[in-house]
Amino acid sequence: MSKELQPRFLNNLTPPSIFTLICLSAIGALAMNIFLPSLPAMAETFDVTYAAATLSVTLFLAMNAVFQLFVGPLSDRFGRRPIVLASLIIFCFSSFGCILATSFEIFLVCRLLQSVVVAGLVLSRAAIRDVHSQDQAASVIGYVTMGMAILPLIGPAVGGGLEVQFGWIASFWVLFGIGIFVFVLAYLDMGETNKHRTTSMVAQFQAYPELLSSRRFWGYCLTATFSAGAYFAYLGGAAYVGREIFSLSPAVLGFYLGAPAIGYIIGNGLSGKLSVAVGVNKMILTGTLITALGMLLCISLFLFTIPIPLSFFGCVSFMGIGNGMVLPNSTSGMMSVRPHLAGSASGIGGTINTAGGASIATATSAILIPGTGTLPLLFIMLASTILSVFTITYVIKRTKDLSIAN
Repeated sequence: MSKELQPRFLNNLTPPSIFTLICLSAIGALAMNIFLPSLPAMAETFDVTYAAATLSVTLFLAMNAVFQLFVGPLSDRFGRRPIVLASLIIFCFSSFGCILATSFEIFLVCRLLQSVVVAGLVLSRAAIRDVHSQDQAASVIGYVTMGMAILPLIGPAVGGGLEVQFGWIASFWVLFGIGIFVFVLAYLDMGETNKHRTTSMVAQFQAYPELLSSRRFWGYCLTATFSAGAYFAYLGGAAYVGREIFSLSPAVLGFYLGAPAIGYIIGNGLSGKLSVAVGVNKMILTGTLITALGMLLCISLFLFTIPIPLSFFGCVSFMGIGNGMVLPNSTSGMMSVRPHLAGSASGIGGTINTAGGASIATATSAILIPGTGTLPLLFIMLASTILSVFTITYVIKRTKDLSIAN
């Protein structure tokens, strides 16, 4: 049952509405991918190599992970609302800085500051856990991420269209405008949900061993990391498969690349509908098994049939469904281990997931060279998801042992 007042839209004395939570979560995803099609044009504008231009993506992810370490503890100390509003102010100013930048170095600094908007994702989840039980929180997070998942489908297409019509800088004007909109929305609609703030930052960091010593916390974190790791491996290798194995054109490849996002939306919808009734741990286990079976099917098709694009991209849609079930529930689980440290748990867990996933993607990209074929990628994805099955199985056993002991 909810511990707080029910949300009332545009009333900042009550918890934020679902719409506000979706906007807070989605703005970071949009900032990440809206300008990806414009990287070549941006490199040309600043007279840098394409490899240098991609630093605006890789370093954005790195700073994203770093900021997650701090926004959670800060929100446990000072509250969710002020940290969210402060991060949106920084995001708006840094977006405007990207527009005005006269050199690549200035642009890159502003771009890195944009990554502070990850606070919206981290603290929207913490706010949900503040006012809901573990299973209810997983359900709400599922609905929020379902709405958020639409952006990876449309963000790059919107950015590409803006570049054609107005130039690549138009994407940052859009981010600037959306940042202002989300700030006003959060200011008017997001009430403070953290009613048990720590007394000081020293006390906050002193509480870390309590969280980090929990085996269930690490179990949920690693489950999310390995499950998402299969998707990160896909990101690192899908373009290679489409280009080198199936000789797909960029337009057709862009269509196929959206397959996991469609599955993810379906999985999020299942989480929203079923998490309360089924329970977090069963939902996670089911999601990991769906992903593993999808990967086994994909490998079988490549070994025993003539591969076609649907053999690969169709099967990885099962990975999207599985991740849509695993990630909202594991996030709720890691924040429920120590509910009074929900912000810190969300931030630390997010950092672990991002860093782990990025490492898997980097390793995948290094392995896939011309002539290697698709199987190395598929085996990496399968191995990652099998590890997630093991880790959630351990969490279920640990939870059972603790309930018996109590």
